Amino acid sequence: MDGCMRKARILAGQHLTIPAACREVCRDLNGIQAQLASAAAHALRIRATDRLPESGFGKCWTLRGTMHLFALEDLPLFLHKGRRRALRAVDEMTGDEYVTLERKRLFASAILEAVGKGVESRDALRAYCAERGMTSQEAQSVFNSWGGTIRCLAEEGKLCYRPCQEKAFQLCPPFEPMEAEEAELEMARRYFTNYGPATRKDAAYFFGAPQKRMRAWLDALPVKAACIEGHECFWIETGQTQYPDIPGCLLLAGFDQLMLGYEKKESPFMPEESLRGIFSLAGMVSPAILLHGSVVGRWKKNGGRVELTAFRTLRPAERKRVLGAVERTFDEVKTVVWM
Repeated sequence: MDGCMRKARILAGQHLTIPAACREVCRDLNGIQAQLASAAAHALRIRATDRLPESGFGKCWTLRGTMHLFALEDLPLFLHKGRRRALRAVDEMTGDEYVTLERKRLFASAILEAVGKGVESRDALRAYCAERGMTSQEAQSVFNSWGGTIRCLAEEGKLCYRPCQEKAFQLCPPFEPMEAEEAELEMARRYFTNYGPATRKDAAYFFGAPQKRMRAWLDALPVKAACIEGHECFWIETGQTQYPDIPGCLLLAGFDQLMLGYEKKESPFMPEESLRGIFSLAGMVSPAILLHGSVVGRWKKNGGRVELTAFRTLRPAERKRVLGAVERTFDEVKTVVWM
């Protein structure tokens, strides 16, 4: 397998050249990164054959402790027993500098009660707790902007976000968490099936785990291995031997799985000169322009205006391909500007 075949296989596995239903896309990719709801919506738009259903999906802190969109049937997988979490005191059911344990339990029960009654927005839940005596100081913990009691309830599998632009919540359906070893191996199987061929370093970057654990997973999985362009890569066969050609141009989402799935300095899709233009020092991952399988710039949409920033000089034919991708991807664009 050469580098071009590796890219073609990955793009197919990521459903960028072989679209699938939202449920299949979310399952195969171990969820869709979703701290920006608009980015998650775009990631599905360029991969899915259907619209995201109004029920059966949720958002929660899963891989790497970041927000992901997934099918609720995968709650046992992502909220498995013994998962490793780096939580603050405000994110756990314990007393902290703002609120006592007794009061935190009171407001946690109030939140679950309110959501059960159909009170779902963050602002409405905050008002509901305020009516029950929550002070402004206690709110700094209970409704902490980076998690708080909401995060605690989500980690316990009782509450999760609805898969919509607004900050709204839903009760989680009852489920039995998977054992840690079984869950981790299933996530690794999905990764090497749909992100592979990938290196151990790629997988370690994606899961936020040491390479030693990747070696253990690879020993337990039916992987194939090959040296591709100087990198030892692993993948799990699907039975498919032919893949669609690498597209002329794709407009990836912000925090796209294709960008997050590989060690950024060794990604097969990321030239060195494009790295800092996509991955900012502040932790943002900009929407990328993928031209013939390589990142050449980024894009930004604001209403009917799309701004394009190239990281190198593009030939007229290349610019034409990018503009064609904009036309195919968006219906409501009125102005396209090269920055």
